[in-house]
Amino acid sequence: MTVTTDAPGTLPTPADEARLWALIESAWAELGAEPAALRQALVERDPAGDDDDDDPSSAIDDWLDRFLDHLGRLTVELTGPELTDLDRVVERKLHDIDREEIHEVTDGSDDGFLYARGFIVALGRAYYDAVLADPSMALPDAECEGMCYFFAHLHNDRFASWPETGSGISRESFGNPAGWSA
Repeated sequence: MTVTTDAPGTLPTPADEARLWALIESAWAELGAEPAALRQALVERDPAGDDDDDDPSSAIDDWLDRFLDHLGRLTVELTGPELTDLDRVVERKLHDIDREEIHEVTDGSDDGFLYARGFIVALGRAYYDAVLADPSMALPDAECEGMCYFFAHLHNDRFASWPETGSGISRESFGNPAGWSA
């Protein structure tokens, strides 16, 4: 198996970040008005007003597999370097929200917290930015494991190699030292 490599410390470009968010929005748009309304409600909700019996993520859970299927179809023509670029953006986004105050809301083990962060990314930029600004906007028990290594798996499936983002960071839980108390 070969490994695609990039220069050490490679950061996502603004264009790659914009491409990721555009692809995510396009994949959700193909699913219609119902998931769009559910995603918007998550962005606009008052987390202090959430009822303990109300799970705002349960309705969107039913759409996640279809979202990932659409995202895969939208990226079928992408090259290995393009998939690596997108994986680098996801890796950075997951790393940036690897923070103690977000974990306090989502909870979860190492893998569970990674999957919770995958959910945050999968819901798109508006929800991601909302959680980044106010960690209480995150949801307990909301997970999207498939988003965490989505583009890396596509790269491996299509090109028989695992992409090396060259970022020097980890998307794994508790890997962002700036996000955790010493």
